[in-house]
Amino acid sequence: MGQEHHLAIIEDCAQAIGTLYQGRAVGSWGLAGCLSFYPTKNLGCFGDGGMVVTSSLGIKSRVRQLRTHGQKTRYLHEEVGYTSRLDEVQAAVLRLKLPHLAQWNQQRAKIADFYNQVFADLPVVTPYCAPYSSHTYHQYTLRVGHRERVVELLRELGIGTMVYYPVPIHLQRAYRHLGYEAGSLPHTEQVAREVLSLPIFPELTQDQQEQVVQAVRKVLWQLPPDPEFRS
Repeated sequence: MGQEHHLAIIEDCAQAIGTLYQGRAVGSWGLAGCLSFYPTKNLGCFGDGGMVVTSSLGIKSRVRQLRTHGQKTRYLHEEVGYTSRLDEVQAAVLRLKLPHLAQWNQQRAKIADFYNQVFADLPVVTPYCAPYSSHTYHQYTLRVGHRERVVELLRELGIGTMVYYPVPIHLQRAYRHLGYEAGSLPHTEQVAREVLSLPIFPELTQDQQEQVVQAVRKVLWQLPPDPEFRS
């Protein structure tokens, strides 16, 4: 994969642990896969944590060196590295939670399926899951018109929402040197203006799901059509 185009594929699996693509786990397709164990992730520890998975001995050696101050032998630094070791407490937490991951992901998917069904007649775009892939639903993200107003009205009804990544990468100050301007990637910018994430986690009860659904339906049906929204 990628070899025919002479490309090295590094997978960002931070929000996708447990996902299968064409029957194969994400993180196993490229040269390396990067996982996040931040507490809010599907498999989270008590603090910051992460993992790089790879079948390459070279990448394995380099990552191990970088995570320990750039040293292969203690106190002998061959390059500038980091302090990026997963401590034992975090590893113990992850080890206890790992056996439950598949069940948690299945419950997230069940909740997402319920949301998809009851939102089918609303002017929204729901998450898509290809038939050859699974979905871990780290977030359940809709695209809606009048996004800021929807957020405000849902808050008044007691429903928490979140807008993740409101500013696209190409418009971030850190990448200004690349020369992109507003309008350079219109589809990306449109999605960034419309995305809205609803509550989803394995312990979300049926009553809580119904509360979310009723609030979303009430809000969206009372708002006029957004002329800039394209579903």
